[in-house]
Parts: sequence; C-alpha cells; structure tokens
Amino acid sequence: MNGTDNARIVTADFAGRPPHTGGGAITRSQTLLFAASVGIIITNLFAPQTLVGLIGPSLGVAASESGLVSMATLLGYAAGLFFLVPLSDLIENRVLVLRMLCAAVLAAAVASFAPSAASLLAVLFVLGAACSCIQVLVPVAASMAPPGQDGRVIGDVMSGLMIGILLSRPIASLVADAFGWRAFYGISAAALALLAILLGLTLPRRRPLAHASYAGLIASLVGLLGQEPVLRRRAFTASLVMAAFSVFWTAVALRLSAPPFDLGQKGIALFALVGAGGAAVTPIFGRAGDRGFTRPATILCHLALVVALGLAAWAGAAKPDGAWLPLVLMGVSAVLLDVGVTGDQTLGRRAVNLLQPKARGRINGLFVGIFFIGGAVGSLLAGIAWAWGGWNAVCAAGAAFGFTALVVDMVGRPE
Repeated sequence: MNGTDNARIVTADFAGRPPHTGGGAITRSQTLLFAASVGIIITNLFAPQTLVGLIGPSLGVAASESGLVSMATLLGYAAGLFFLVPLSDLIENRVLVLRMLCAAVLAAAVASFAPSAASLLAVLFVLGAACSCIQVLVPVAASMAPPGQDGRVIGDVMSGLMIGILLSRPIASLVADAFGWRAFYGISAAALALLAILLGLTLPRRRPLAHASYAGLIASLVGLLGQEPVLRRRAFTASLVMAAFSVFWTAVALRLSAPPFDLGQKGIALFALVGAGGAAVTPIFGRAGDRGFTRPATILCHLALVVALGLAAWAGAAKPDGAWLPLVLMGVSAVLLDVGVTGDQTLGRRAVNLLQPKARGRINGLFVGIFFIGGAVGSLLAGIAWAWGGWNAVCAAGAAFGFTALVVDMVGRPE
C-alpha cells in the first residue's frame, strides 16, 4: 500500500452517517435502550477492580499478581478498540454488534466457571475485547438521530456509559457479598444475552461507506497517530491518569478490608458510590474547555491526582483505633481522584474531537484505546506495589503517574 492509499483511508469518514433501514428519528425508548446497553456492557471492565480481593485467594493468585485480574479486561478492551472496532467500516454494524455481544455472553459465562487463574485471565481478555462493541453502538445511535441532533443523542447514550462505570464497582461488591464473585459473571452473561436479543430485534442495519481493506484501516491508525501531536500528547497523559486511577481502585478494596477499616463487600460498595461523586464535575470542565481554559484546567486535574493520592496515603496510615476520620479522608481522596480523572478525560476528548472530523471515529478509538492500556498497566502495578510495599507503595505509584502527567503539561505547547 502506498502513501496515497494510506492518506485516502485516513480521511475516510469513519464516523459518518451511513444510511440505515430504521427509518425516521430515533425514539426516546430507543435512546434509553442504547444508553442502558452501553451502561450494562461497561460494567464488565471496572467490576474486577473491586473483586480482586475475592478472586485472587479463591484461585490461588499471589498478592503481587492480583492486579492481572483487573488488567485482563482493560487490555482486552484496548485490543478490541484497535482491532475489532475498525471492522465497523467493513461489516454491517448490526451483525458486528450481535456477534461481539454473543462472544461477550460466552466469555462471561465461562468466567463464572473458570477453574484456574490462567483460564480466567484468558476469558476476561476476550470479554474485554468483545465489550468494545460499545464504540460500534454509539455511531449507530448517532446515525439514527435527525440532522443536527447527533450531539444530543450521543450525550444521552454516553450518560448511560458513565452511570455504568460509576455503578460497576458497588454492584459487583454487593453481588459478590451475597452470592460470591462467580455470580457476578453469571448475572452479567444473562444480562448480555438479554441485550443481544433486544438489540437484535431493534437495531437498524448500518452499512459502512468505506471500501478499504481491513489491513488498510489498521494501518491508518498509525498514520493518524503520527499526524496529530495533540492526539499523541492527550492520549499519553490520559493513559498516565488512567494508570493512577486503576492503581488506586484496584488496591483500595484490599486496604479497606484490612484494619482499621475492616470493611466487607457491602462497605466497599458504599465507599465506591461515594467516590463516584467526582463525576458530577464533568460539565464544569467541558465549559472550561469551551472558554479557552483547557491548559490551566488540565494542570488542575493532574494536581488533584497527586494531592488525592497523598491524602489517601495519609488516611491509609491510620492507627487501629478510630477509623472513622481516616475513612472519611479516604473517601475525600477518592472523590478528588475521580474529579481529576473525569476532568482530564472530558478535556482530552474535547481536544481530540476537534482534530479531523472525517476521522473522528478512529481518533476516538486511538485515544480511548491508549488510555485503557494505561489503565491495564496501572492495574498490574497495583498488585506488584501492594505486595512490595503495601498501601504506601500503591499511593506512591499512582502519584508518580500524576506527577509525570504534570511534567508533560509543563513542557507541552498550548493547544
């Protein structure tokens, strides 16, 4: 393939509005179905962060390797973004979504019976890759919107995604507390199967416009990354932020289950709900970017990460007597951490979506895929840090990621 072919593919309309057979405007019930679908699917990516304390001992996984459980689904999701989502430019989208959902159902069902750590990690990787069908569903929803209302529909659908992320950890904790960690994957398999049936009955056909080869589409991802310095910088800092986020949330369940906190799965679930409050600031950072404050707002987000992890280390060093104040401080650190992560993701998505409108789908896939790789690395390091130096080492690793993002802010050019 020559340079001209690559350039042609790079400028193809990946996120265009192909014709569909649904007819008419998207209804409110269809929008709710899309939002519920992405919310249910995304829970499989973040639930393992709160289940590692149960999965590891039940399968004989060493503490230093416990982060692999959380890493597997995140790494699988990143692989799906890079290698499966581009198929939406080649395969009719309804068929692609249903095939990916069927793969997710099988993977979740097998996970609920996995006899060993190795088999569980393999099926969780497949589950994560299949869950990347989220990034196929969103353009389908947008294609069903009336002209000029794409943004509203995408915003409504993405709200379901955020709710799924926020509720994934507490739901997983409550299910595991009542029925064990395997029950979560059994319930997830049933929910995904129901989704496949509902979407099979309601999804319109969406035929891709691109006529490039699969190899050409994959090659175009490399070209886009080379062309756009803002994408490279934003994806890199987002991966650092996601690594800090994953380090904290993968290990915090281990810390909260130990003295002086001694929380069970229900207590950890409530803690996760408190931490989720940080996502409420998303509109604030979006408006800051619109008003030209992207750089200072980004620096503020990365500073919040460092401060949050320092506060978490202080709270985690509490003495055995009087755990309420340390628990409150740990909750404040979780909220502050989520503020920093949510703000960084909001500002980053806004920045990369302004680059090449005709390649917006692949740019978004690159951005999300790269920061999920960072999340996978953070999950892996959480187990290693916990085994090596306990909670203080975990917080130090997370703070190092946040500090590195700050350094990139200082040396990078304003956008």
